[in-house]
Amino acid sequence: MSTMTAAIRYNADGLVPAVAQDADTGEVLMLAWMDAEAVRRTLATLRATYWSRSRQEYWVKGETSGHTQEVVSMAVDCDGDTLLLTVRQTGAACHTGNRTCFYTPLTSADLA
Repeated sequence: MSTMTAAIRYNADGLVPAVAQDADTGEVLMLAWMDAEAVRRTLATLRATYWSRSRQEYWVKGETSGHTQEVVSMAVDCDGDTLLLTVRQTGAACHTGNRTCFYTPLTSADLA
């Protein structure tokens, strides 16, 4: 791996959170997890590849649903513990069928 990918700090499970953001609108679409192999596959193919913690396997976004993510760029944050993928999203990003996974607002009323 390059010096830049070596800067990624994985957690105790060997994973790092990866935020997917729409390259055109800036909209935050989803958060998933990657290990070093998922990072390698994503950079090699420019197809967002994640690690499923529940299924314990790799998944290429949209491989079964058709709701793909073409990676435009990938960056690591200043601490090395989070990735940002800017993507061209085809279809919904969320498994619920919503464009983004962040569609449930929270307010101070939710504290009660």
